[in-house]
Amino acid sequence: MRKSEAVRRHLPTSPFKAKPEAPRKHFALGDRVTHDSYGLGRVIGVEAGIAVLVDFGSRQQRITEPYSGMFNL
Repeated sequence: MRKSEAVRRHLPTSPFKAKPEAPRKHFALGDRVTHDSYGLGRVIGVEAGIAVLVDFGSRQQRITEPYSGMFNL
């Protein structure tokens, strides 16, 4: 989330529907992943709800939540 984006809560009395939350991404040890910048890799470390450590072959990278650009294969 960018600093300029404020999280607005939905008021129960509002006539407008609340925006659905995007599903959270979950990664486990050994998961094969792809990242928009780093390419293919394998999860080698997990900090629950904070970050994952991914081995991309030529480098290891710590990717923090919300794991932008990273997807399970």
